Amino acid sequence: MSSTGPQATHGTRGQAAFGMTAALARYLEHLGTRGYRAQGMATAARYITDFIVWASERGVAHPSQVSRAVLERYQRHLYHYRKHDGQPLSIASQRCKLVPLRGWFKWLTRSAQIPANPAADLELPRRLKRLPRVVLTAAEVERVMAAIDLSTPIGLRDRALLEVLYATGLRRMELARLETGDIDTERAVILIREGKGGKDRLIPLGSRALHWVGQYQSQGRDQLAWNQQDATLFLSTQGKPLSALWLSSLVAKRVDAAQLGKRGGPHLFRHTMATLMLEGGADIRHIQAMLGHAEISTTQIYTQVAIRQLVAVHARTHPGASRHVRGVQMSLDVPAPEPRPNNVPDGFLWALQDEAEDAP
Repeated sequence: MSSTGPQATHGTRGQAAFGMTAALARYLEHLGTRGYRAQGMATAARYITDFIVWASERGVAHPSQVSRAVLERYQRHLYHYRKHDGQPLSIASQRCKLVPLRGWFKWLTRSAQIPANPAADLELPRRLKRLPRVVLTAAEVERVMAAIDLSTPIGLRDRALLEVLYATGLRRMELARLETGDIDTERAVILIREGKGGKDRLIPLGSRALHWVGQYQSQGRDQLAWNQQDATLFLSTQGKPLSALWLSSLVAKRVDAAQLGKRGGPHLFRHTMATLMLEGGADIRHIQAMLGHAEISTTQIYTQVAIRQLVAVHARTHPGASRHVRGVQMSLDVPAPEPRPNNVPDGFLWALQDEAEDAP
């Protein structure tokens, strides 16, 4: 197998075939004119460039030279590739690297730059339908929260951050992008601007998470902020916005500190929120609205009536929505029963797991 992995080095990229590189540049320009977000375009560029480098090493220098057989060979390359730790790429990672190629060759065909689409019938690796590996109980969430030292600005920030994750199930990038003005304290709701797919949504925050956000803003954030013009809600010790990778590390450390025997990052709280609300009796459509899943119509606009209904459902079914912890065994030496994923729609939880594996 070639030494070129799924993510090529800068030096190798410079040797990529000019014809394919030029076609990629035109494709990215097309995506830009269609309103695609910079992050999505950068992801597509990275994965398509990986293919270009791989193909150029095998004498394939132009999109018209790419056949279905070439793509299937590349697919086998991804299947057999091993990372530095000796582990194979996950099914989700293999899919992530192939999906942009399908979009690219579809555009090349439609724009008459190649006569036929070699990726038209390319079969992607089948997703494994697995339930989320780890879900916290309500009592375990309380143990994570209780382990945080609230005497420092960082402790207040992390408590508020985790409470928001637990209450809303936000994706880590959505959490990182939150601004102070996105919190509606009067209605205890939060505005998610340009979530996955570029969609906005308004969702309940709950009085408990709102309380901790208020504590952080009044007693912690000002000590972290050095640029008063920066409205980012959660700041680092340098006063800068938290990156997605840093958020994952931060949340994982807080979970580890509670010594639960379970591990996970932001998606652990996303899974937990969805599972506990479903078990509490929430309709799956309300959970989809909370999570911003694609099943909710992209043209849907939340009316005042709709958000009031969602707030009511959130307050009734989320064990952490109120400042008074409902139905949680607070004696930490007596474990609460595990959430039972088999009591909720499997397809919905599989979608959550797939989403977690697809996250960069």
